[in-house]
This record gives sequence, C-alpha cells and structure tokens, in this order.
Amino acid sequence: MAEYTHGQHPSVTLSYLWRNAENSTAYALGEMSPGRSLLDVGCGPGSITADLARRVAPGRITAVDASPEAVDQARANAEEAGAENIDFLVGDVHDLDLPDDTFDVVHAHQVLQHVADPVRALAEMRRVARPGGVVAACDSDYSAMHWYPRLPELDSWMDLYQKVARANGGEPDAGRHMLAWAHAAGFEDVTYTAEVWNHSAPDRRSWWGGMWSRRILESTMGRRAVEKGIASQADLEWISAGWQRWSEHPDGVFVIPRGAILCRVS
Repeated sequence: MAEYTHGQHPSVTLSYLWRNAENSTAYALGEMSPGRSLLDVGCGPGSITADLARRVAPGRITAVDASPEAVDQARANAEEAGAENIDFLVGDVHDLDLPDDTFDVVHAHQVLQHVADPVRALAEMRRVARPGGVVAACDSDYSAMHWYPRLPELDSWMDLYQKVARANGGEPDAGRHMLAWAHAAGFEDVTYTAEVWNHSAPDRRSWWGGMWSRRILESTMGRRAVEKGIASQADLEWISAGWQRWSEHPDGVFVIPRGAILCRVS
C-alpha cells in the first residue's frame, strides 16, 4: 500500500461521516439490492458501509481497510447504526485474504487514488467477485476540482496536496484514470460515469472550508508536507486562513469531479 495521504486524525475521519450511499455511490445503487453479498474495500469509518448494509440486508457485507484504527471506527459506527450484517477485516486490497468468486458486489470508494498499484487492486477485486457480479469504484480528480474565488491560498493547497500525494505513492487525479485502470485489470464490460460533489451552498461552504482550515494544520498531510520540505508551518497557517476566508465568501463555489466505474464480471 502507498501511504494514506490524509491519515486518521479526527479532522479527517469525522469529515467522512457525511458520506452515505446516496451521495457517494449513486452510480452503483442499482446493484445494491436486498440479499446480495458485498465487499466494501477501504471502508474508512464506515458511514457508507452501514448505509449499504441496510440496502443489501439480509445479504452480508464484509468491510476491509488497511488501517486497524479505521476498522475499529467502522465497527463502532455500525453498532451505533444498528447494522448487524457486517463483518470487519484489516487487509490490503493488493492481496485480499478472501477466496475467489465470493461477492456479488465489490465496492471501493476513494481508494484507488491512494494505493501503490491501482491496476493490481482492481484485478484483486475482480478475483473475489462472482461471475455475473460487479466491481464498482469511484475516485476524485484533484486537478479537475474548481473553486471561486480563485484565492492564492487554495492554489497553494492544491499544489501541496498533489506533491504530498505523489510522494506517498498515490495518484490524486485518479478520477480520469479509472476506465484505463479497469481495462488494464482485465475488465471488458466497463461503464464509466462522472459525478460531482458540490460544496457551494452556504452550509456546505461553511463546513467544507472550516474543515479544511483545521485539517491542513492537524492532519497527517500537513505534517508530511513540512517533513518533506514541501511547505513550512507558516505556509500551512496561511493556507488555513485562506480556507477560512473562502468559507465566508458569499460567492464561494467548490466542486469536486469524480470518476466512477461499474465493471461487470464475466
């Protein structure tokens, strides 16, 4: 695995809890039907996992993440949500400790941008999917993100993120690579769609900008940027203030394009 750029600081993991099946897996919801078995790769704190568990019940979900801390969080959140049809594993998507042809649906959300070998990861996801099943994956495309006003602090944030993510062995522009990666992994029947997250409404703008103003200072990403000589602490504080300034701008817009693939297994 490549190093997970964001890390597991609460400023990161708590921000993921707004994600659910509807806002993060819309392209694949038609596959999440009752009774199907599902593998959720890179489950993180598990908000999507718990939502999918309700949709596939009485089918079971296996949730796997490389971080034991994330798996513990996902287990606790599932218990709080009353989702009892989830099994949890710590594991590496490049080498899943699971048998061939096991799951009707294999799902990965915001995972392939962080792994060392996304083609191998997709091939491994294909291995554990049953014939007639699907592999569904969606990732952001950082270079395609756009915002207004075009503050220099946010330009610097993007440059910093790109450098740290690539130094960690990831591909921050994964969204545009998804179809090519799927074909390279051996899939022939692949549907590519584009989705967006839109953080431009006043409440979303306040939350998104406020979250990043803290996250750039508190998360692993900022610390790694300083350690690698990509930025100074003063740079991080300047970027943080810029995020806060953006969040308070009445015309503020922030859009995140996402590339999604639905791969049918023959």
